[in-house]
Amino acid sequence: MKIDQVLDAKGLACPMPIVKTKKAMDTLTTGQVLEVQTTDKGAKSDLTAWAKSTGHELIDFKEEGSIFIFYIQKG
Repeated sequence: MKIDQVLDAKGLACPMPIVKTKKAMDTLTTGQVLEVQTTDKGAKSDLTAWAKSTGHELIDFKEEGSIFIFYIQKG
């Protein structure tokens, strides 16, 4: 998978990971992939729902220790 941009949202509490993700997605073109790294436990449900409601696709998710990593493709 080709990552077009990486967003470091570690240490930010809700709703900041969503806010930063939206701003980052606005800079991408359709089909590009954003990697979001966060430590906010609520981000798993928040980013999943946000991606679905905005027409983007959550193509992968993984946990590495206390870090949650999301791969979102711009729709």
